[in-house]
Amino acid sequence: MNILLHLIVLLPLGAAIAVLLGAPARKTSLGASVTALMLTILTIVAYLKTDGGFQFGGGFSVVPEWDLKYFLGVDGLSLAMVLLSTIVTVAAVWVTPKVENGENAFYACLLFIAAGAIGAFLSLDLFFFYAFHELALIPTFILIGVWGSGEKQQAAWRITIYLAIGSIILLAGLIGVYLSFPADLRTFDIPELHRLSKTTAFLPGKWIFPTLLVGFGVLVSLFPFHSWAPKAYASAPAPAAMLHAGVLKKFGLYGMLRIALPMFPLGIQQYDYLILILLIGNILFIGLATIAQKQLDSTLGYSSVMHMGYIYLGIVSMNLTGLNGAALLMFAHGLSIAALFAMSGMIRERTGTLELSDLGGLGKRAPVLMFCFGLATFASIGLPGFGNFAAETMVFFGAFSGGFEANAFAVGSFNFHQIATVVGLWGVVISAVYMLRAYRKIFMGDLVARWAGISDIAATYKIPLVLLIGTLLVSGLYPKGFLQLVGPTLSRLLP
Repeated sequence: MNILLHLIVLLPLGAAIAVLLGAPARKTSLGASVTALMLTILTIVAYLKTDGGFQFGGGFSVVPEWDLKYFLGVDGLSLAMVLLSTIVTVAAVWVTPKVENGENAFYACLLFIAAGAIGAFLSLDLFFFYAFHELALIPTFILIGVWGSGEKQQAAWRITIYLAIGSIILLAGLIGVYLSFPADLRTFDIPELHRLSKTTAFLPGKWIFPTLLVGFGVLVSLFPFHSWAPKAYASAPAPAAMLHAGVLKKFGLYGMLRIALPMFPLGIQQYDYLILILLIGNILFIGLATIAQKQLDSTLGYSSVMHMGYIYLGIVSMNLTGLNGAALLMFAHGLSIAALFAMSGMIRERTGTLELSDLGGLGKRAPVLMFCFGLATFASIGLPGFGNFAAETMVFFGAFSGGFEANAFAVGSFNFHQIATVVGLWGVVISAVYMLRAYRKIFMGDLVARWAGISDIAATYKIPLVLLIGTLLVSGLYPKGFLQLVGPTLSRLLP
């Protein structure tokens, strides 16, 4: 089965190279993306028949003296992230409109992002875990700077500087992890690092966990390292925003679960209060900033940043309920924000603007677009029936019962975790305010005269929306299936 894992990475990577060499851009990209999705589903089916843990490992040595090797493998968490990556990649490629200049380069950039994200999620070697993510960042910068809109150059430079600094900080933390063992035990093998971190051979410096927290935090847009994300997503072409906000941003959260949680549980305990304060900043401060936005793309950009706070709340709960909720929310948020950015691009293509005050009544001319946007909106605000609701419910229950020292800080009978959970619940109200307001301004009311001639979604473009929203409904109506995949893995990651 390990050949399937290599194919899932190589398909988008090889297709990107083929497209750059002149292969038909859209057909090649879509064919590779759909095939990668099918192979991912086959891998999940095979994995569910195993005993769990890391499976289907395979690769080759690169630098034997450092125990550095290209080695891929999966467990339930990585498979969930690869499934998210392949679904969003299919949708992003499918909804890409006609590109006037440099079509082949545009599609190649999308495929490089997909290959980088998938490779990072599948890598069981710390070096390639990092290197694949860096591969995905470069085409992100190019897509924004070349094919973006608005203040695209400023947005491209901002995201480049922020994420480059975050990557350098993260690299320092990962090097620190490698050097935390005696010379004869040093390895890049992630499962082996997990095992060795439970022994007395693991002697990490006190600076390593906060370095990882900041490095991963910048990549995730954890408050106050968030300002790169809203502008970047607002300026990015819709398919690029779908892939970065929906998939690539999850790398930092995945890294917290894959590296920080199993190896530095005491670090999470030590910085518990700080993380809770920062995630409240994501939920409340960024949530209120989202309400103030006047354009749909900015609203979605800030919204994406806000929801990262919920996922951190699940991670810092340090119990299986909260972690299950965090993992499901990573998956569900990736699908819902990708669907919203896809439809944002469709609206821009039809009207030339995403200014909320300039829109209105589009539902009269585009009822299918209105219906699909409504479903994605309901998912985003956590309406029952969607994966986001199931995930947020588990996050809140897990966080409310979480915490290391229940009486370390309390107000009345509530400890700090419970206070943060109650404060975070207000984010649900805030997200309902800004998303329902955007929905009303775009689709409800009288039709603006200049939009009388716009068209609804073409039949073929309904397929990617059905894929995204349908998966959200399946994960919401039957979350048990998702939890059967990730739950055993997350239980092993807990100390």
